[in-house]
Amino acid sequence: TTKPVAAPKPGAKPAAPIAKPPLTELQNKKWIVEYHVDNKNIVIDNTELRQTVYIFKCVNSVITVKGKVNSIILDSCKKTAIVFDDLVSSLEFVNCQSMQGQVTGKVATVSIDKTDGCMMYLSEASINAEIVSAKSSEMNILVPTADG
Repeated sequence: TTKPVAAPKPGAKPAAPIAKPPLTELQNKKWIVEYHVDNKNIVIDNTELRQTVYIFKCVNSVITVKGKVNSIILDSCKKTAIVFDDLVSSLEFVNCQSMQGQVTGKVATVSIDKTDGCMMYLSEASINAEIVSAKSSEMNILVPTADG
């Protein structure tokens, strides 16, 4: 007779995902920033208008983008902050948790999608930015006041 196959024990943990090395590089017209953990000093400069920035699976990190680029997307990040000067189109947060964004120049649109916890600091020049959100919670938009 054959024995029944035992089901996995409750509470058994699946294998840990394989950690990939952090990457920050320009590929064609897209800056790729991915898999950074506890890195508060990621700086992207020497940027151009037609470039985009794609930030993926970063945890507890800070990314600074200097100059004007087309757009910035943060995908599947946790406890990560983005600081940037100017964007032609939009800043997007997708599938993120506990995020912060700060614009020092101008941005037209901020999109917050499937994100839990997002603080967006707008500059005086971006006070009329369009904010679009879907399937998200705990969102705060902070604006400058006359007394600073």
